[in-house]
Amino acid sequence: MHSLLHLHESLQQNDHVQSTTAHGQWTTFDWWPPVGWWPEAARDLLVPGPSTSATFVLPPAATSVHSARSFTVGALTGWGLGELADNMELVVSELATNALRHGLCLDDPSRERSVHMSLVRRGPLVTSAFTDPGSSVPVLRYPGPLDTGGLGLHIVESLSLRWGWSALAPHGKIVWAVLS
Repeated sequence: MHSLLHLHESLQQNDHVQSTTAHGQWTTFDWWPPVGWWPEAARDLLVPGPSTSATFVLPPAATSVHSARSFTVGALTGWGLGELADNMELVVSELATNALRHGLCLDDPSRERSVHMSLVRRGPLVTSAFTDPGSSVPVLRYPGPLDTGGLGLHIVESLSLRWGWSALAPHGKIVWAVLS
């Protein structure tokens, strides 16, 4: 995992970013964080500091959420931001679970069947971003007392400085959360 992180960081430093659409117009299939990417709705949070990213592909498997948490801890530790690990693990767990549960279109064989996860560091801030091919929109729910779920985005909201989502072309979305 450590070598994967270094490989992606070296690709980022060499400005190798694959895109098949116009600058700023990303699709579910080609979105990897381009050098300097940051969610538009969180640009006011930026401060000077190191900038790097690490990306991981989550297949539609039960072990993917655990793998995403492990990847997160490894990346944060490598960046010297281990103090973010506990909160980021919770956020990553919720966003990965939502992307895998609600974002994959397993009944449509023509669509991508994986979720891309990226961690993007800008100074002391780290954004966890997930892309998936689904069209469902993330919404804060207010579950009843007997509901067994529905609190995931409340956890994300309580632990992050900001979170949000954007649609991707021709379908899909990116859901992100910024932690400090």
